[in-house]
Amino acid sequence: MAPPTYGDLGKSARDVFGRGYHFGLLKLDVKTKTESGVEFCSGGFSNQDTGIVVGNLETKYKIKESKTGKLKTTYKHENVSATADFDLSLNAAPLIHSTAVIGYQGWLAGYQTSFDAQRNKITKNNFALGFTAKDFGVHTSVNNGREFNGSIYHKVKPGLEGAISIAWNSSNNSTQFGLGTKYDLDNDACVRAKVNSQLQIGLGYQQKMREGVTLSLSTNIDGKNFGSGGHKIGLALDLEA
Repeated sequence: MAPPTYGDLGKSARDVFGRGYHFGLLKLDVKTKTESGVEFCSGGFSNQDTGIVVGNLETKYKIKESKTGKLKTTYKHENVSATADFDLSLNAAPLIHSTAVIGYQGWLAGYQTSFDAQRNKITKNNFALGFTAKDFGVHTSVNNGREFNGSIYHKVKPGLEGAISIAWNSSNNSTQFGLGTKYDLDNDACVRAKVNSQLQIGLGYQQKMREGVTLSLSTNIDGKNFGSGGHKIGLALDLEA
């Protein structure tokens, strides 16, 4: 089996910390697809802090034998996954994004780079190293020689996941640390919790109301200033037909 692509390295841990949380937002997303293959993605959100309301509508239709300004290639082998993306423009030299991941007996090593042909300059230079098993994963990465990240993911048992993350930025000497977990109450509902080194506590509840309808509730509690307010709540409704 081919190793994951570079963008999927450490994804299990990132999902524990990122998915299902919508602090300070009231959010609605609607996805529909017609029989002719036209996809409509509409939605919006209201920011409770600023009062700003944003809406969007996106329409997709795949046209056969069409020309495009992007070229994407992916190569997968038993021990190698590689990608190359070219952003083409008539007015500028192309941007080239490429990745490579090598895997052997659970060990993973990856490299990601971007090259701006217009400026003849490498704009991204990232390395990653990790180990993954059926219910366990460790991931470390260095981005542009300044950002150092690490995570540990563990599936304790069916329906229960946990993760640890740590990040250090050499530019400002800042360190971030976090613990997160997700527990499935049943096939249609789950609860989430996380806390970081700034004592920001996140709690979440997600319920599949019926096929194509999912409700997510979340809150962020400032543990350092528990009695002074500033806490946030969030609500998201996803509809898909």
